[in-house]
Amino acid sequence: MAPDKPIVGVTMGDPAGIGSEVIVKAYPEATDEANYVVLGDRDVMEDAVSACESDLELRTVSSVAEVRADSNTLDVLDFDNVDEIARGEIRGEYGQAGLDYVEDAIDLALEGTIDAMCNAPLNKKALELAGSDYAGHTNLLADRTETENYSMLLLQDNIRVTHVSVHVPLEEAIEQVTTENVLETLRVTKEGLEGLGIESPKIAVAGLNPHAGEGGVLGTQDGEEIEPAVEQAQSEGIDAAGPFAPDNIFNQAAVGRFDGVVAMYHDQGHIPMYVHGVLESGGVAGVNMTIGLPIIRTSTMHGTAFDIAGEGIADPDSILEALNTAAQAAVAERSE
Repeated sequence: MAPDKPIVGVTMGDPAGIGSEVIVKAYPEATDEANYVVLGDRDVMEDAVSACESDLELRTVSSVAEVRADSNTLDVLDFDNVDEIARGEIRGEYGQAGLDYVEDAIDLALEGTIDAMCNAPLNKKALELAGSDYAGHTNLLADRTETENYSMLLLQDNIRVTHVSVHVPLEEAIEQVTTENVLETLRVTKEGLEGLGIESPKIAVAGLNPHAGEGGVLGTQDGEEIEPAVEQAQSEGIDAAGPFAPDNIFNQAAVGRFDGVVAMYHDQGHIPMYVHGVLESGGVAGVNMTIGLPIIRTSTMHGTAFDIAGEGIADPDSILEALNTAAQAAVAERSE
Protein backbone atom coordinates (compact mmCIF):
# COMPACT_ATOMS: atom_id res chain seq x y z
CA MET A 1 0.00 0.00 0.00
CA ALA A 2 1.23 3.46 -0.87
CA PRO A 3 1.04 5.30 2.49
CA ASP A 4 0.86 8.72 0.84
CA LYS A 5 -2.43 7.92 -0.89
CA PRO A 6 -5.85 8.01 0.76
CA ILE A 7 -7.86 4.78 0.85
CA VAL A 8 -11.39 4.59 -0.53
CA GLY A 9 -13.58 1.79 0.78
CA VAL A 10 -16.01 0.65 -1.92
CA THR A 11 -19.11 -1.18 -0.71
CA MET A 12 -20.36 -3.80 -3.18
CA GLY A 13 -24.07 -3.02 -2.84
CA ASP A 14 -26.85 -5.60 -3.11
CA PRO A 15 -25.26 -8.90 -4.21
CA ALA A 16 -28.09 -9.49 -6.71
CA GLY A 17 -27.61 -6.14 -8.44
CA ILE A 18 -25.13 -4.57 -10.82
CA GLY A 19 -22.88 -3.09 -8.12
CA SER A 20 -20.16 -5.71 -8.45
CA GLU A 21 -20.23 -5.47 -12.25
CA VAL A 22 -19.85 -1.70 -12.45
CA ILE A 23 -17.04 -1.83 -9.88
CA VAL A 24 -15.20 -4.40 -12.01
CA LYS A 25 -15.60 -2.25 -15.12
CA ALA A 26 -14.73 1.06 -13.47
CA TYR A 27 -11.74 0.12 -11.32
CA PRO A 28 -9.04 0.03 -14.04
CA GLU A 29 -10.09 3.54 -15.10
CA ALA A 30 -10.31 5.07 -11.61
CA THR A 31 -7.91 7.84 -10.65
CA ASP A 32 -4.63 6.71 -9.14
CA GLU A 33 -4.83 9.46 -6.53
CA ALA A 34 -6.17 6.84 -4.10
CA ASN A 35 -6.03 3.16 -3.27
CA TYR A 36 -9.27 1.17 -3.28
CA VAL A 37 -10.65 -1.80 -1.39
CA VAL A 38 -14.01 -3.49 -1.94
CA LEU A 39 -16.08 -4.42 1.09
CA GLY A 40 -18.19 -7.28 -0.19
CA ASP A 41 -18.20 -10.91 -1.17
CA ARG A 42 -15.36 -12.31 -3.27
CA ASP A 43 -17.56 -14.98 -4.89
CA VAL A 44 -19.96 -12.32 -6.13
CA MET A 45 -17.06 -10.21 -7.39
CA GLU A 46 -15.62 -13.21 -9.24
CA ASP A 47 -19.00 -13.83 -10.83
CA ALA A 48 -18.99 -10.20 -11.98
CA VAL A 49 -15.50 -10.53 -13.46
CA SER A 50 -16.77 -13.49 -15.48
CA ALA A 51 -19.99 -11.77 -16.56
CA CYS A 52 -18.04 -8.70 -17.72
CA GLU A 53 -15.42 -10.85 -19.48
CA SER A 54 -12.81 -8.84 -17.63
CA ASP A 55 -9.16 -9.68 -17.01
CA LEU A 56 -9.27 -7.88 -13.66
CA GLU A 57 -7.69 -9.93 -10.87
CA LEU A 58 -9.02 -10.02 -7.33
CA ARG A 59 -6.93 -10.28 -4.20
CA THR A 60 -8.45 -11.11 -0.81
CA VAL A 61 -7.15 -9.04 2.09
CA SER A 62 -7.93 -9.55 5.76
CA SER A 63 -7.52 -5.89 6.71
CA VAL A 64 -7.18 -2.46 5.15
CA ALA A 65 -3.52 -2.47 6.18
CA GLU A 66 -2.87 -5.05 3.44
CA VAL A 67 -4.30 -2.90 0.63
CA ARG A 68 -1.81 -1.92 -2.06
CA ALA A 69 -2.10 -0.16 -5.38
CA ASP A 70 -2.26 -2.23 -8.57
CA SER A 71 -4.17 -1.05 -11.64
CA ASN A 72 -5.21 -4.57 -12.64
CA THR A 73 -5.66 -6.17 -9.20
CA LEU A 74 -8.51 -5.14 -6.94
CA ASP A 75 -8.34 -5.84 -3.21
CA VAL A 76 -11.42 -7.33 -1.55
CA LEU A 77 -12.31 -7.53 2.13
CA ASP A 78 -14.31 -10.75 1.85
CA PHE A 79 -17.34 -10.92 4.14
CA ASP A 80 -18.21 -14.35 2.72
CA ASN A 81 -21.88 -13.89 3.58
CA VAL A 82 -23.52 -14.84 0.28
CA ASP A 83 -24.29 -18.55 -0.01
CA GLU A 84 -25.97 -18.41 -3.42
CA ILE A 85 -25.61 -15.92 -6.27
CA ALA A 86 -29.05 -15.26 -7.74
CA ARG A 87 -28.80 -12.13 -9.86
CA GLY A 88 -31.94 -10.04 -10.05
CA GLU A 89 -33.69 -11.61 -7.06
CA ILE A 90 -34.94 -9.56 -4.12
CA ARG A 91 -33.92 -11.35 -0.94
CA GLY A 92 -33.72 -10.29 2.67
CA GLU A 93 -30.36 -12.02 3.04
CA TYR A 94 -28.99 -9.87 0.23
CA GLY A 95 -30.39 -6.75 1.85
CA GLN A 96 -28.64 -7.71 5.09
CA ALA A 97 -25.39 -8.40 3.26
CA GLY A 98 -25.48 -4.96 1.69
CA LEU A 99 -26.12 -3.37 5.07
CA ASP A 100 -23.18 -5.26 6.58
CA TYR A 101 -20.80 -3.83 3.99
CA VAL A 102 -22.00 -0.28 4.57
CA GLU A 103 -22.02 -0.43 8.35
CA ASP A 104 -18.47 -1.78 8.41
CA ALA A 105 -17.33 0.91 5.98
CA ILE A 106 -18.86 3.60 8.19
CA ASP A 107 -16.96 2.24 11.20
CA LEU A 108 -13.70 2.17 9.23
CA ALA A 109 -14.26 5.74 8.04
CA LEU A 110 -15.11 7.06 11.52
CA GLU A 111 -11.97 5.51 12.98
CA GLY A 112 -9.84 6.85 10.11
CA THR A 113 -8.84 3.46 8.71
CA ILE A 114 -10.28 4.49 5.33
CA ASP A 115 -10.35 8.09 4.12
CA ALA A 116 -13.59 7.93 2.12
CA MET A 117 -16.34 5.54 1.16
CA CYS A 118 -18.06 4.93 -2.16
CA ASN A 119 -21.29 2.92 -2.21
CA ALA A 120 -22.67 0.72 -4.96
CA PRO A 121 -26.50 0.65 -4.87
CA LEU A 122 -28.72 -1.14 -2.38
CA ASN A 123 -32.29 -2.33 -3.00
CA LYS A 124 -34.93 -0.76 -0.77
CA LYS A 125 -37.25 -3.78 -0.79
CA ALA A 126 -34.39 -6.11 0.10
CA LEU A 127 -33.52 -3.80 3.00
CA GLU A 128 -37.12 -3.97 4.18
CA LEU A 129 -37.08 -7.79 3.98
CA ALA A 130 -33.91 -7.73 6.05
CA GLY A 131 -35.82 -5.91 8.78
CA SER A 132 -34.08 -2.58 8.26
CA ASP A 133 -35.79 0.69 9.11
CA TYR A 134 -33.70 2.46 6.49
CA ALA A 135 -34.81 3.04 2.90
CA GLY A 136 -31.24 3.52 1.69
CA HIS A 137 -27.80 4.77 2.61
CA THR A 138 -28.51 8.38 3.53
CA ASN A 139 -30.46 8.09 6.79
CA LEU A 140 -28.31 5.16 7.90
CA LEU A 141 -25.19 7.27 7.40
CA ALA A 142 -26.69 10.16 9.32
CA ASP A 143 -27.74 8.01 12.27
CA ARG A 144 -24.50 6.05 12.49
CA THR A 145 -22.43 9.25 12.38
CA GLU A 146 -24.83 11.13 14.69
CA THR A 147 -25.32 13.85 12.08
CA GLU A 148 -28.37 16.11 12.27
CA ASN A 149 -27.83 18.50 9.35
CA TYR A 150 -26.95 16.87 6.08
CA SER A 151 -28.13 16.71 2.49
CA MET A 152 -27.91 14.59 -0.63
CA LEU A 153 -25.81 16.39 -3.25
CA LEU A 154 -26.08 15.22 -6.86
CA LEU A 155 -23.27 16.18 -9.23
CA GLN A 156 -23.29 16.11 -13.03
CA ASP A 157 -21.23 18.61 -15.02
CA ASN A 158 -22.40 22.12 -14.05
CA ILE A 159 -25.50 20.94 -12.19
CA ARG A 160 -25.15 20.40 -8.46
CA VAL A 161 -28.36 19.72 -6.57
CA THR A 162 -29.12 19.31 -2.87
CA HIS A 163 -32.45 18.36 -1.31
CA VAL A 164 -34.51 19.50 1.64
CA SER A 165 -35.90 15.95 1.88
CA VAL A 166 -35.15 12.71 0.05
CA HIS A 167 -36.62 9.28 0.73
CA VAL A 168 -40.00 10.21 2.19
CA PRO A 169 -43.49 10.12 0.68
CA LEU A 170 -44.46 13.25 -1.26
CA GLU A 171 -47.06 14.23 1.34
CA GLU A 172 -44.40 14.21 4.05
CA ALA A 173 -41.91 15.98 1.77
CA ILE A 174 -44.31 18.91 1.43
CA GLU A 175 -44.63 19.09 5.22
CA GLN A 176 -40.84 19.25 5.51
CA VAL A 177 -40.67 22.46 3.45
CA THR A 178 -40.22 24.79 6.41
CA THR A 179 -38.10 27.89 6.79
CA GLU A 180 -35.83 26.07 9.25
CA ASN A 181 -35.28 23.06 6.99
CA VAL A 182 -34.65 25.14 3.86
CA LEU A 183 -32.21 27.38 5.74
CA GLU A 184 -30.29 24.40 7.15
CA THR A 185 -30.08 22.90 3.66
CA LEU A 186 -28.69 26.18 2.33
CA ARG A 187 -26.04 26.24 5.05
CA VAL A 188 -25.00 22.64 4.38
CA THR A 189 -25.02 23.27 0.62
CA LYS A 190 -22.67 26.23 0.96
CA GLU A 191 -20.25 24.19 3.06
CA GLY A 192 -20.47 21.21 0.72
CA LEU A 193 -19.80 23.27 -2.41
CA GLU A 194 -16.90 25.03 -0.73
CA GLY A 195 -15.53 21.60 0.15
CA LEU A 196 -15.48 20.87 -3.58
CA GLY A 197 -13.33 23.95 -4.15
CA ILE A 198 -16.09 26.40 -5.15
CA GLU A 199 -15.46 29.71 -3.40
CA SER A 200 -18.49 31.79 -2.41
CA PRO A 201 -20.93 29.53 -4.29
CA LYS A 202 -24.00 31.12 -5.84
CA ILE A 203 -27.00 28.99 -4.83
CA ALA A 204 -30.46 28.99 -6.39
CA VAL A 205 -33.48 27.76 -4.45
CA ALA A 206 -36.28 25.98 -6.31
CA GLY A 207 -39.86 26.71 -5.36
CA LEU A 208 -42.20 23.99 -4.19
CA ASN A 209 -45.24 24.85 -6.28
CA PRO A 210 -45.62 25.51 -10.03
CA HIS A 211 -44.17 28.93 -10.90
CA ALA A 212 -42.92 29.11 -7.29
CA GLY A 213 -46.47 29.74 -6.17
CA GLU A 214 -47.19 32.63 -8.55
CA GLY A 215 -47.50 35.10 -5.68
CA GLY A 216 -49.64 32.74 -3.62
CA VAL A 217 -52.12 31.91 -6.36
CA LEU A 218 -50.67 28.39 -6.81
CA GLY A 219 -49.66 27.74 -3.20
CA THR A 220 -48.43 29.64 -0.19
CA GLN A 221 -45.36 27.68 0.94
CA ASP A 222 -43.01 29.50 -1.41
CA GLY A 223 -43.75 32.89 0.08
CA GLU A 224 -44.36 31.79 3.66
CA GLU A 225 -41.54 29.26 4.16
CA ILE A 226 -38.94 29.34 1.37
CA GLU A 227 -38.58 33.09 0.80
CA PRO A 228 -37.83 33.85 4.50
CA ALA A 229 -35.19 31.09 4.48
CA VAL A 230 -33.48 32.68 1.48
CA GLU A 231 -33.54 36.10 3.15
CA GLN A 232 -32.07 34.68 6.37
CA ALA A 233 -29.35 32.89 4.40
CA GLN A 234 -28.47 36.13 2.64
CA SER A 235 -28.16 37.87 6.03
CA GLU A 236 -25.65 35.16 7.01
CA GLY A 237 -23.50 35.87 3.96
CA ILE A 238 -24.75 33.00 1.81
CA ASP A 239 -25.12 33.99 -1.86
CA ALA A 240 -28.62 32.56 -2.21
CA ALA A 241 -31.51 33.56 -4.47
CA GLY A 242 -35.07 32.41 -5.04
CA PRO A 243 -37.46 30.76 -4.84
CA PHE A 244 -37.43 30.22 -8.59
CA ALA A 245 -39.90 28.34 -10.77
CA PRO A 246 -38.74 24.71 -10.44
CA ASP A 247 -39.33 23.88 -14.11
CA ASN A 248 -36.73 26.43 -15.23
CA ILE A 249 -34.05 26.85 -12.60
CA PHE A 250 -32.11 23.67 -13.40
CA ASN A 251 -31.51 24.93 -16.94
CA GLN A 252 -30.00 28.08 -15.45
CA ALA A 253 -27.62 25.95 -13.40
CA ALA A 254 -26.72 23.84 -16.43
CA VAL A 255 -25.43 26.91 -18.27
CA GLY A 256 -23.38 28.02 -15.27
CA ARG A 257 -25.47 30.82 -13.78
CA PHE A 258 -25.59 29.07 -10.41
CA ASP A 259 -23.11 26.78 -8.64
CA GLY A 260 -25.85 24.80 -6.94
CA VAL A 261 -29.61 24.38 -6.67
CA VAL A 262 -31.58 23.48 -3.56
CA ALA A 263 -34.50 21.23 -4.50
CA MET A 264 -37.45 20.79 -2.18
CA TYR A 265 -37.86 17.01 -2.53
CA HIS A 266 -36.42 13.87 -4.11
CA ASP A 267 -37.95 13.79 -7.58
CA GLN A 268 -37.74 17.53 -8.10
CA GLY A 269 -33.96 17.29 -7.83
CA HIS A 270 -33.41 13.85 -9.31
CA ILE A 271 -35.41 14.07 -12.54
CA PRO A 272 -33.36 16.88 -14.13
CA MET A 273 -30.15 15.12 -13.10
CA TYR A 274 -31.25 11.84 -14.66
CA VAL A 275 -32.27 13.58 -17.87
CA HIS A 276 -29.08 15.64 -18.04
CA GLY A 277 -26.85 12.64 -17.29
CA VAL A 278 -28.52 10.07 -19.54
CA LEU A 279 -26.18 7.71 -21.40
CA GLU A 280 -26.66 6.01 -24.77
CA SER A 281 -27.20 2.73 -22.93
CA GLY A 282 -30.16 4.25 -21.10
CA GLY A 283 -28.17 4.39 -17.88
CA VAL A 284 -27.14 7.53 -16.06
CA ALA A 285 -23.89 9.24 -15.14
CA GLY A 286 -23.35 11.59 -12.23
CA VAL A 287 -22.51 11.25 -8.55
CA ASN A 288 -24.55 11.12 -5.36
CA MET A 289 -22.61 12.67 -2.47
CA THR A 290 -23.85 13.08 1.10
CA ILE A 291 -22.65 16.39 2.54
CA GLY A 292 -22.66 17.48 6.17
CA LEU A 293 -21.29 14.14 7.42
CA PRO A 294 -18.01 13.86 9.33
CA ILE A 295 -16.85 11.37 6.67
CA ILE A 296 -16.56 11.51 2.88
CA ARG A 297 -19.26 9.51 1.13
CA THR A 298 -20.18 9.17 -2.55
CA SER A 299 -22.45 6.79 -4.44
CA THR A 300 -23.94 6.08 -7.84
CA MET A 301 -26.91 7.93 -9.30
CA HIS A 302 -28.56 4.66 -10.33
CA GLY A 303 -30.10 1.71 -8.54
CA THR A 304 -29.49 -2.02 -8.53
CA ALA A 305 -30.87 -2.55 -12.08
CA PHE A 306 -32.02 -6.12 -11.38
CA ASP A 307 -33.37 -6.40 -14.93
CA ILE A 308 -29.84 -6.45 -16.41
CA ALA A 309 -27.87 -7.83 -13.45
CA GLY A 310 -25.50 -10.63 -14.39
CA GLU A 311 -25.41 -9.74 -18.08
CA GLY A 312 -22.21 -7.71 -17.88
CA ILE A 313 -23.72 -4.80 -19.79
CA ALA A 314 -24.20 -2.23 -17.01
CA ASP A 315 -22.58 1.13 -17.71
CA PRO A 316 -19.88 2.05 -15.15
CA ASP A 317 -19.84 5.82 -15.75
CA SER A 318 -21.66 6.76 -12.55
CA ILE A 319 -19.56 4.69 -10.16
CA LEU A 320 -16.38 5.74 -11.94
CA GLU A 321 -17.29 9.37 -11.28
CA ALA A 322 -18.20 8.45 -7.69
CA LEU A 323 -14.85 6.72 -7.15
CA ASN A 324 -12.96 9.69 -8.55
CA THR A 325 -14.98 12.21 -6.55
CA ALA A 326 -14.38 10.30 -3.32
CA ALA A 327 -10.66 10.09 -4.06
CA GLN A 328 -10.36 13.76 -4.94
CA ALA A 329 -12.31 14.84 -1.85
CA ALA A 330 -10.05 12.68 0.33
CA VAL A 331 -6.94 14.18 -1.27
CA ALA A 332 -8.31 17.69 -0.72
CA GLU A 333 -9.15 16.96 2.92
CA ARG A 334 -5.63 15.66 3.56
CA SER A 335 -4.12 18.84 2.11
CA GLU A 336 -6.11 21.13 4.43
